[in-house]
Amino acid sequence: MATHLTDNGTILVIGGTGKTGRRVAERLVERGVPVRIGSRSGYPVFDWDDASTWDAALEGIEKAYVTYYPDLAFPGVSELIAGFARAAVVHGVKKIVLLSGRGEDGALASEESVRQSGIAWTIVRCNWFNQNFNESFFLGPVLDGAISIPAGDAVEPFVDAGDIADVAVAALTEPGHDGQVYELSGPRLLGFHEVAREISAATGRNVVYSPVSAAEYEAILAKEGLPRDFVDLFTLILDGRNASLADGIQRALGREPKDFSEFAREAAASGIWDVAGESTASRRASII
Repeated sequence: MATHLTDNGTILVIGGTGKTGRRVAERLVERGVPVRIGSRSGYPVFDWDDASTWDAALEGIEKAYVTYYPDLAFPGVSELIAGFARAAVVHGVKKIVLLSGRGEDGALASEESVRQSGIAWTIVRCNWFNQNFNESFFLGPVLDGAISIPAGDAVEPFVDAGDIADVAVAALTEPGHDGQVYELSGPRLLGFHEVAREISAATGRNVVYSPVSAAEYEAILAKEGLPRDFVDLFTLILDGRNASLADGIQRALGREPKDFSEFAREAAASGIWDVAGESTASRRASII
């Protein structure tokens, strides 16, 4: 493996407070690489919905890690990515690492915009994050004890955000990753019933998977103030297209990915899944 380099110029991390962006930024800082956080709360401000903020954020930037929330496959996002890539060219950016979606046809146009920009690029594709269950929209359902999603019996190779960040940092700081498309996955396929059992084992309490229809899930999203586009996205990507393992982590890092069970144990130990003041440790003690 290549050694970590510290002679990089400033790297813009868009979404630098999110699940992968935060981890990418932390790892870059640990390596002595200058980082600029691209977010509405950053300085200078970066807002995907306000292109007038892009120039200041790109000023003096050598490389960029690019993410889009909620998802790259949402309608209209490819046009934003294309515009950003053009702005990056103007500002002399030398490399873009794009976080894309594995199995998401709608993300391909965004990938192509980056490929055709004339800038060196690396595409990092992945789908379901482990951290969706402790840092995102499934945290509430886990705390409530029931994960409801229109997934049926679909299986997914859940991948850890830490592994994603490690691949992105390697692509940003080490040679040999330009022009690579890395599809990432965890080491095994899991259905949502198995995910619930893993979380139950880690927390010492009963968490179940309760399948719902697309219409029922749309109502759940509306109640939580989340975009209904997630219904279409989940229906699309849970059709079995991602029910296979990928080797991007092994190719980029030369090691195996983190398993969901290890993630679940770490998340439970952090206390994020503790309910009503009762810790995981106290629940386990009562069970034993």
